[in-house]
Amino acid sequence: MSVITFIGAGVMASALTFPTFENGHEIRLVGTPLDREIIDELKKSNYHLNLKRTLHDGIKYYQVEDMEKAIEGADAILGGVSSFGVDWFAEEVLPKIPREIPLITVTKGMIDQEDGTMLTYPEFWESCPGGQGLSFNAIGGPCTSYELADKDHSAVAFCGRDMKTLRFLKDLFEAPYYHVSLSTDVVGVECSVALKNAYALGVTLAVGLAEKREGEGAIHYNSQAALFGQGVKEMRKLLDLVGGHPDNIVYGAGDLYVTVFGGRTRRIGTLLGRGLSFDEAMETLKGVTLESIVISTRMARAVKKLDAAGKLKKEEFPLLMHVDQIINEGKEVDIPWKAFEEEYNA
Repeated sequence: MSVITFIGAGVMASALTFPTFENGHEIRLVGTPLDREIIDELKKSNYHLNLKRTLHDGIKYYQVEDMEKAIEGADAILGGVSSFGVDWFAEEVLPKIPREIPLITVTKGMIDQEDGTMLTYPEFWESCPGGQGLSFNAIGGPCTSYELADKDHSAVAFCGRDMKTLRFLKDLFEAPYYHVSLSTDVVGVECSVALKNAYALGVTLAVGLAEKREGEGAIHYNSQAALFGQGVKEMRKLLDLVGGHPDNIVYGAGDLYVTVFGGRTRRIGTLLGRGLSFDEAMETLKGVTLESIVISTRMARAVKKLDAAGKLKKEEFPLLMHVDQIINEGKEVDIPWKAFEEEYNA
């Protein structure tokens, strides 16, 4: 039996308590300052207010002020913050983790730098004073928290710099319904899965456009499929740009698929497609964490910087550019269908 400390009681981190607890490990779930009510309820009933599932009886729960107690004696740490908690995690959590304990995170996203290059969260944390000397690893792939908690078969990738460490982590997490591949291509896996939020927003614009024409519940798959294909095409180009192995596109495309079918990103894309302005849509979803807005803005900003430097042409990313215009320039939804067309002469 190993001791695994989960820091952040978000839905994905909490869902990952299912396979790890069932594998016989001691699970300690620590809330962030934003998770206080979640932890209070878990202590009373094992019921997770956001995941809407009852966690296993026997998991140990801690408020953030007891984090160091929860870390003591741990064999592995799982970071469960959203992209909005990246800086907090760097400042408040990393300095408390012993250097010999491996860390694996579920946080998805990239940071664009001044020159347009993109930095994965593990790379960012490695550069922070508190992160130096730590073993950073990450989880990517098509897996929703709700279905993982319900034990639907899920296939993901664990990525990190050291294969031996990745195998150790796989042994902790893998279950009959949770299947884990391993990769030392950190930038490839992380970039691929980070991009899915931006393009899921783009694909779900088609859902809202159909509802705008025909009423709520109307669905047309041709337009969604066309935007899905364009999204994968642009994701593949960005993956190549950062030097990731092309096979990693399977994790991004799979993650894009599950994200299009539900959740927060589908909601914002649908509202925008129905005709709401970005500000109106955000007001409707007030209080909802929307990582798709962060990653769309960062990726578009990076593409524009690289275009200005002559390293690529932003016209090669028409869907991403249109999503950015909607979010940051107040443009109405007007899918640039002609820009998706191309000629290929073999």
